Amino acid sequence: MTRSHKDTSVTRRRALAVTGGTVAAGGLAVAGYQSAFADGTTSATDAEATASATSTSTGSGQCVLMSSVTEGPYYLDGALVRKDITEGKGGVPLTLRITVQDTTDSCGPVAGAAVEIWHCDAWGYYSGYTTANPGGSAPAESEDGSTANDQTYLRGYQVANANGVVKFETIFPGWYTPRTTHIHVKVHTGGEKADGTYEGGKVNFTGQLFFDDDIAAEVQALEPYSKHTGSYTKLADDMVYDGGGTSSGLLTLTPVHKKDPSKGFKGSIILGIDPDAESTGAGGGGGGTPPSGAPTGTPPSGAPTGTPPSGAPSGASSDSASPSASASS
Repeated sequence: MTRSHKDTSVTRRRALAVTGGTVAAGGLAVAGYQSAFADGTTSATDAEATASATSTSTGSGQCVLMSSVTEGPYYLDGALVRKDITEGKGGVPLTLRITVQDTTDSCGPVAGAAVEIWHCDAWGYYSGYTTANPGGSAPAESEDGSTANDQTYLRGYQVANANGVVKFETIFPGWYTPRTTHIHVKVHTGGEKADGTYEGGKVNFTGQLFFDDDIAAEVQALEPYSKHTGSYTKLADDMVYDGGGTSSGLLTLTPVHKKDPSKGFKGSIILGIDPDAESTGAGGGGGGTPPSGAPTGTPPSGAPTGTPPSGAPSGASSDSASPSASASS
């Protein structure tokens, strides 16, 4: 459940991120970022992206309204406004470009929209919930267990420019049981940047972004992803993805180097939203059975207070001595 940010004090989790007090978990190696994150002239690139996005709208002149889905149990308030959300996490580089368009205004850009994303690392762990078991067999996180859940990696906001475009520098996500590879996304409007994050306003869209099965398989064969083994859920079997392609969140992916997936990918998508609508984060999808031995517990400070989707865990305590539940969404 999304809350308004009325307390602008710097939390321990946020302070760690601002001061760079993060540790690369499990010895993940960072490679290939320079080429994958290289960016050209912003204004020209974004103008081209907007023109391309407009050309993909329907013949009626209206963009495709994206369907909201569950935010999942791993959402945390207070993500930082930043382009690079890696915080030292290693993996295949991913440059993500998201264009936000107004479905009620002939696909016009939603300038000033705050786009928030969060996803798991190469082994299936989420920051803030690093004791949650990703399913299968994966190396344990290497941080001190008493502070592991204060980490903020792979979470962040960007505010859309005049063309409705935001960009993130991150890594290709891993996976966790029983989900396919995905990125969570929210679009906020009406708020403002404050204390390094985004405060107030409302959530217009809650969704998830998905990856082609063949590309995901290529990445999962590489280090450090290959250290996480088990039964992977493909798109057709995922409980959230509904098979609608781009309109259901399927990313367009372009490799940085056609013959070497380790060099990274550039991902893009158009999110068609209704700026007057409000999303509760309780959309379609969800359910499923967490891995065995899934205990309940108290979420870390800043975790959502709402009820997770059916079958999802209620959280993991930061001092848990054993892995807790994996998410179901």
